[in-house]
This record gives sequence, structure tokens and C-alpha cells, in this order.
Amino acid sequence: MKTNLVLVAVFVLALFCFGCGDGVDGNVAGDPDSSDAAQTDNLAMSTASSIDWAHTAPVMLHGSNLPVCPSAELNGTRCHARVVVDDQNKPKASTGPTGYGPSQFRSAYNVSGTAAGTPLIAIVDAYDDPNILADLNTYSTTFGIPTMAACPTSPWPPTAPCFRKVDQSGGTSYPKADAGWALEISLDVEIAHAVCQNCAILLVEAKSAGTTDLMTAIDRARTMGAKAISNSWGGGESSSETSYDSHFNYKGIAFTVSSGDSGYGVEWPAASPYVTAVGGTTLTLTGGGARASETVWSGAGSGCSKYEAQPSFQTALGLATCKKRMVADVSADADPNTGAAVYDSVSYQGQKGWFQVGGTSLAAPLIAAIYALGGVGNVQANSMPYSLGAYTINLFDVISGSNGRCSPSYLCTGVAKYDGPSGLGTPIGATAF
Repeated sequence: MKTNLVLVAVFVLALFCFGCGDGVDGNVAGDPDSSDAAQTDNLAMSTASSIDWAHTAPVMLHGSNLPVCPSAELNGTRCHARVVVDDQNKPKASTGPTGYGPSQFRSAYNVSGTAAGTPLIAIVDAYDDPNILADLNTYSTTFGIPTMAACPTSPWPPTAPCFRKVDQSGGTSYPKADAGWALEISLDVEIAHAVCQNCAILLVEAKSAGTTDLMTAIDRARTMGAKAISNSWGGGESSSETSYDSHFNYKGIAFTVSSGDSGYGVEWPAASPYVTAVGGTTLTLTGGGARASETVWSGAGSGCSKYEAQPSFQTALGLATCKKRMVADVSADADPNTGAAVYDSVSYQGQKGWFQVGGTSLAAPLIAAIYALGGVGNVQANSMPYSLGAYTINLFDVISGSNGRCSPSYLCTGVAKYDGPSGLGTPIGATAF
């Protein structure tokens, strides 16, 4: 462990010295192939590859962050991932992981990472990530967790852990690639595998971020047998949203949806009464990797829907000031400053490698994987956190932090029992759902 910590220290120095030079403008004089910058980059790469990341305390970046998908498509949505950036607002990418890895998430949320059988988790996103299986296996090898092979087409659903990518029609005519959505896909797939390591993963790529295409992709994930379907995207509410809710109205399947990354305010499909709306927290760990504290992340979406009816399990909470659907239901880590290490070899704003990524896009696949670990019975899966008896035993109550100003204040402030940004709380083991 001492050797690992020394190597990490050297790696961090190399990482943050990359690009340093003698000139006043920060450029390095001389032959770039023999420059200090090139030597520093080589040091970072060789050091990163020699570190046992599976048993090393994480390197965490702290600073500004920006949305990976800055705007929604016309009549559509955007992804909710946020990436840590430098002082020039460029994504910080490195040759080794920065951010929490599999062991930190499993320890913080008290899960083993192993499910009974081989549950199928689906990830629904827009556009194509052409490198996702290779990137997933780089992530897995780096952190010492099982790699994944491509799934055979038969038997289906698979009986052993594997990865499969399909278009929204279930075929292999993948949509065009998109660098922002590729980083989102890397986050979603890698986190799902980090938390449930013997789950099979199905990635369904919609041909656009339009609502109609994404609903087609969700239907495809459902008909292909997924028991947990993660959705890390959304858009503003509209009076037509209720016409799409039927795509989520199925018992025995957990549809997890990120609540948003812009603070107080409700987005759809998180507002649908048939999904598990996943809010966000800032997760702090002890030196041993256990949860030290969680507070409301300021970017998490929350509030009272304008259009969606309140499900009976929320009405039973007795919070009469909101008569409609309340967002969120549960939550997990989402703050980019306590975010996930994500490997992505698709160039994003000229950068590739390891990124530190958060947003409720991180929380949604994490919660989907915990649903898969615990199993979903023949019930509306989003009712399970409310109906499993003393939910304060199964969920960690997030009682501080805020994502804005509102009235009543519980819709934007962490308080005891239910609040908008964190819902009922964050998981304590797979029995949370």
C-alpha cells in the first residue's frame, strides 16, 4: 500500500505538471518529442499503469464542472452527465483514473457487487459509442474487476455476464457517433458494471435524443428482457408528457431516471409516476472507503410536477402541499467533485482517457444496478423504496444541503424523511429496493 501511495503521488504530480514549460505563455520550448511536457506525459502513463488502482485510495479532482450535453435537441432531451473541467473550461482528462471507482461505490452503498443469477441491466442512451466494449474492459482491467465478452445472440436473455449493443430496432445499424453522448454512455455502462459485476448489460442506442426515438429504445430494452433500465437524460416538462408515460408502466421492471443537473426544477421523464426518479448527493468517504456523509448535491433536480398525478405511495407520506408527482424518489452520488472515474477513448473536446464525471447521470445507473442486485418482484418498482417497511433502515436519510430556493422548502432542501433532491435517501445495501 505504501508503494501504491507513493506512485499515486508521483502520478498526481505528473498529471498536474503536464503542459508545464519554461515559456511565459506556458508552452515548452524545443523539440516536442523531447520536451519536458512529453517526458512528464510519459511519466504519467508509465506510473498510471504500475498502480494497483483496485486497492489504492482514489485520486479526486476538485473544481468547476460543465454539462457534457449542453443543450437539448428540438422536441427532445439532453444527457445529464457533468465533467470536471480546468480553468480554461476544457475537460480534464488523464492517463490514470481520477474519481471514485468500483470499490468505493460498493463500500459506500454496502453492496457485494454480485447478484443471484445473471440479471440484465439495460442502458438507454442516444447516438453511438463505437468503442464502448473496449473502453468498458479497459475500465474493468484497471480496477481489477471482471472483463466482459460480447454476448451471443442465443440464449437470450444471456445466462452469463456479457455485453451487447443494439440499435433502437434491436439490430446493428447503429446511429451516428456523438462525442458527448459517448462520454455519457461510458459513464452509464461502466458504473452499472462496477456495481453489479455479474449482471449482463444491454446498451440500446436511440438514433437521436428525440423523445420518440428514446421511447422506442426503452420499448426495445423492455422487450429484450431487461429487469432494470437506466436512463440518464431528460428535458423540461410539457403538457404532452403524460402521453408517453405508458412506456414505463410495467410491473417487474425498474426504470431509473436521472432527475436533472441544473438544480431545483422538475424534468421529464423523471416526473413520470412509473419511474424511479433518482436525485443526487455529494458523497464523502472515510479513509477505509465507507460512507462518511452525504448531503444534497446543489445540481440535483427536484420539485413538484405540473402535470403528473401523484402516485399513492407518495400521497401516503402526508405532504399535502404538493398535490402532484414529487421528484425525486431516491438518490445517490452525483456531485462531479465526488464523481466517478470514467474511461472514454472517443475524443471529447480534443480529450480522451480518464475523466471525472458526475451529475444525476451517475446516480441513475448506480441505482439501476442496485435494483438488479436486489431483484424486482411483480410490482411497480418505484413503489418499493416506500413500501419496504421501515425505509430508514434500508436507506440513508440525507438531511442537509440544498439545490435552490423554493416553497415548501422540503422540495429543495435536505430534511429528515422525504425531501425533493434526495427523495427517501440513498441505499444501505441491496435491500433498499
